[in-house]
Amino acid sequence: MGSGLRGRGFGAALRCPLLPSYPPSLAMARRSVLSIRIVEGRNLPAKDITGSSDPYCIVKIDNEAIVRTATVWKTLSPFWGEEYEVQLHPTFHSISIYVMDEDALSRDDVIGKVCITRTMLAEHPKGYSGWMSLSEVDPDEEVQGEIHLRVELLEGGQRLRCTVLEARDLAKKDRNGASDPFVCVSYNGKTQESTVVKKSCYPRWNEGFEFELPNPPAEKLCVEVWDWDLVSKNDFLGKVVVSVQGLQAAGHQEGWFRLQPDTAKPREDRRRGSLGSLQLQVRLRDETVLPSHCYQPLVQLLCQEVKAGHQAGGVHLVTLLDETTTAECRQDVAVNLVKLFLGQGLVKEFLDLLFELELAKPCEPNTLFRSNSLASKSMESFLKVTGMQYLHAVLGPTISRVFEEKKYVELDPSKVEIKDVGCSGLHRVQTESEVMEQGRQLLQSYLGELLDTIGKSAPTCPPVIRAAFRQLFQRVGERFPQHQHTQFVAVTSFLCLRFFSPAVMTPKLFHLRETHADARTSRTLLLLAKAVQMVGNMEPAAGRAKEEWLAPLQPALQHGASQMRAFITRLVGTEEEQESGEGWPCAPHTTVVKEGLLFVHKTRGKGPLLASASKKLHFCLTTEALSFSKSPGAERCGSIALANIRAAEKVEEKSFGSCHVMQVVYVDEAGQQETAYLQCKCVNELNQWLSALRKVCGNNPQLLHAYHPGVFRGDKWSCCHQKDRTEPGCGRTRHSITLQDWSDPLQPDVEAQRLFQHLHGLQQPLREKYWQLMEAEGPQSGPRSCGEGPPLPLELRRLFEALQDLERCHCQLSPALLELQT
Repeated sequence: MGSGLRGRGFGAALRCPLLPSYPPSLAMARRSVLSIRIVEGRNLPAKDITGSSDPYCIVKIDNEAIVRTATVWKTLSPFWGEEYEVQLHPTFHSISIYVMDEDALSRDDVIGKVCITRTMLAEHPKGYSGWMSLSEVDPDEEVQGEIHLRVELLEGGQRLRCTVLEARDLAKKDRNGASDPFVCVSYNGKTQESTVVKKSCYPRWNEGFEFELPNPPAEKLCVEVWDWDLVSKNDFLGKVVVSVQGLQAAGHQEGWFRLQPDTAKPREDRRRGSLGSLQLQVRLRDETVLPSHCYQPLVQLLCQEVKAGHQAGGVHLVTLLDETTTAECRQDVAVNLVKLFLGQGLVKEFLDLLFELELAKPCEPNTLFRSNSLASKSMESFLKVTGMQYLHAVLGPTISRVFEEKKYVELDPSKVEIKDVGCSGLHRVQTESEVMEQGRQLLQSYLGELLDTIGKSAPTCPPVIRAAFRQLFQRVGERFPQHQHTQFVAVTSFLCLRFFSPAVMTPKLFHLRETHADARTSRTLLLLAKAVQMVGNMEPAAGRAKEEWLAPLQPALQHGASQMRAFITRLVGTEEEQESGEGWPCAPHTTVVKEGLLFVHKTRGKGPLLASASKKLHFCLTTEALSFSKSPGAERCGSIALANIRAAEKVEEKSFGSCHVMQVVYVDEAGQQETAYLQCKCVNELNQWLSALRKVCGNNPQLLHAYHPGVFRGDKWSCCHQKDRTEPGCGRTRHSITLQDWSDPLQPDVEAQRLFQHLHGLQQPLREKYWQLMEAEGPQSGPRSCGEGPPLPLELRRLFEALQDLERCHCQLSPALLELQT
């Protein structure tokens, strides 16, 4: 039997070599990627006098706030549907999701929390999905940070000495945003206390405590950290238990120890089940990314398959991948493939191949691309990766108008509520028909404005998207020459049904708004999204059979379908596109990564920011520098070159009375280290800025490994109280913590690694599916036994060879990297 897969092969010279002499720190990167989707809550307790709550969620990684969901007002069953992906250092321990009730006049109330440890996530490699009950927040379990200890035996093992050096990142227990920590060291029934360090979460003690060892010696030495309070009882900050038996074998032990909650103390019965629950989807991926050249055999094989295109009479590798990928993994695989081929400049060819393979299947014109196949998922992912700026430009004005006007729009007679509309005059309440007519006019106005904007947007649509839709339009026309209408529906099935309409319905999830819509606005957006869907179906009358109350909107929908048809004709026009527009959109030499207004805190120093008279400046982060001006579009006041940035970190709340301040540590032109303190408006903006800065500066060779979370005020640092301004930092930097964003640059090695992980587990299913598909094409020469079949084609054999070589590289280098990073 001949080879069922077509394409150009490549020689053994391209196979990934083992790397015995490659430095582990340079050979690859070890990272953890956490995907979180906070779906909804139910049965939450009422915290307001109205019998309701205004819930939102705070996600903390090891007690550091990373993201905050939007507030859903006046409900005990909120829906958020918000997704986040966070890149973390592999040594993180736990994720805590706090459900809060927002209060305008007082401190926000804590409703409850869900805690998920790294160990729990490791037990669910495909991710955890389900409902989790909220538990009460126990202050004695809200511990964080580490303590530096040195424990040793003296006088031939007759005495035990514990030196408490310092601690870092302790929990904040006082209103000033700090704590007053001291240490209790206990052994064999005796306890000794350290001095109290006032107003510090990064205390330094350098105090030693000695104990006599009984015979036989007691097993455990306990070190507890407390927050001293003058009026109320002291607050527990965490503890460490050291095994004396293990110490006798080693003689001494020194290092940083993570503080743990005191589970030995009795707890009052907690309310379980009465605080409600959260529906979550959480997945942890530990990735070891090898050097680029290791992935070249796999990447080149995939590229050659795409370049060769669809060949009749065989089974394509992409078909095998589609057939063997489960529905729960197909979205991730589609995103990885789209980004990989975008980086290779072959996304147009990849999508065209998917279109051909999908159209080669038995299909009907009215159900084309309506399934969740690899082709549908890839095109949907492609639009989100390449078209978000276009989406914002098209939908933004109409969405903003709907949010600002807050008009009551309802067309369904069964849902009309006269009381929500009010009076049309001084003496007469509007009738139901008047309410629906007013709603029709408003909805028609929103739809008309949106369709007008879409109709004019063809020239501004990214060329790579236009090229993809042009291919789709042509392929469908060739497959269904008698159904020209199907060509237009094929385009709108992606553009309207999978892109525009979902963004209209949930603008928060597409970054069109910072908050969720209230009930009235949400209903308007739902009706508008439904109208966009019906226009996208190109047969508006078909929807009237299901929902007769949409009949008054039919003229507008029919006109909209004509507008959409004219728009698609322009969108897929056959005019020649410039070569640079067919692949990933070419970025200018300097690309804007993030910009916005930030408040500048003045401190002692000589940096360009400190010399500015303005307290609020417009900052612009590009791929070259962090610049600032007095207002958007104004002349630049100054800038900090990215190469001079050493760290981007958070600042302690007590330093400026705000928990949304970041610091940018940089070196000025004279080589002196300076720090700029910039305040953001919320925790989300703070982390977005930190993430953006860390991404663009991630390859700087002189990044700091430690920093001061406080400020140098008076004659000392507010965090650790050191009096030397040049004293090394007391806290660890967090360069590895970043948030994934749709505008992130492509990472081809990461996408290749994720595809390798997926394909590595599919080797036997790929063999079985190939044999199954070949048998379906015609009778084979005799029966095959279990695990045997016709010879595998050359490309499939080379795929398995590339996967095996990558596995060997991982097996050889991973232990060295793990030891280095540990």
